[in-house]
Amino acid sequence: MSVTVRVPSALRKLTSGQSELTAEGNTVRELLDDLGRENPGLLERIMGADGDIQQFLNVFVNGSDIRYEDDLDTEVSAGDEVSIVPSIAGGGVIEQ
Repeated sequence: MSVTVRVPSALRKLTSGQSELTAEGNTVRELLDDLGRENPGLLERIMGADGDIQQFLNVFVNGSDIRYEDDLDTEVSAGDEVSIVPSIAGGGVIEQ
């Protein structure tokens, strides 16, 4: 089954510049493993040494954050869209 994975610009150097990839798998974990086989170095940038998604990345399946689903075990189906999105962190209030 084929699923579309959107890759953020910061990781595209590991995908030959492609913003969308196609991956195979039944869960997000399987999709990411498949992407890692096809794009060396990509999986290491997405996954931490503990096997979880890197702290400042979010993964969405059809717009739903996998942290509120089954995390890496969130199931995917043919035609689904998975997005890897860097977190945006803000700073504190500047006092004058």
